Amino acid sequence: MKLIPSAILCLFLISIPALAQQPSGSPSAESAFGALPGRWVRLQGGYVITIRAVDADGKLDASYANPRPLPFHTAVASKDGNVLKLSFELRAAGYNGSTYKLRYDAANDRLTGVYDQVVARQTFEVVFVRDKP
Repeated sequence: MKLIPSAILCLFLISIPALAQQPSGSPSAESAFGALPGRWVRLQGGYVITIRAVDADGKLDASYANPRPLPFHTAVASKDGNVLKLSFELRAAGYNGSTYKLRYDAANDRLTGVYDQVVARQTFEVVFVRDKP
């Protein structure tokens, strides 16, 4: 009779290490978006996007300077396969509704994409490089 509880205990103890080694269901925000935090300087004009953090849903704690600080109305990152996409919207005076649509280029550690300046009705190809202190 004592054999059955002992066998159950042994099976339980054997299965614990196997459970601990199972991969989690999805990558953490830190691993998925870990390359994004930093100070990014636009090659065309010196505008700056500073990304302080990214939450699990891709919401960016970010700011913009041109050269004076301007708030982002929205700042989000998403993952499309292996591609990290970033979307920023400005609603400050003179920029109302202007957007940056960027992609992270891991091979070159840069952000590339399009800036749509809706007030001036102009679109620009842009590149941001990481400012290395």
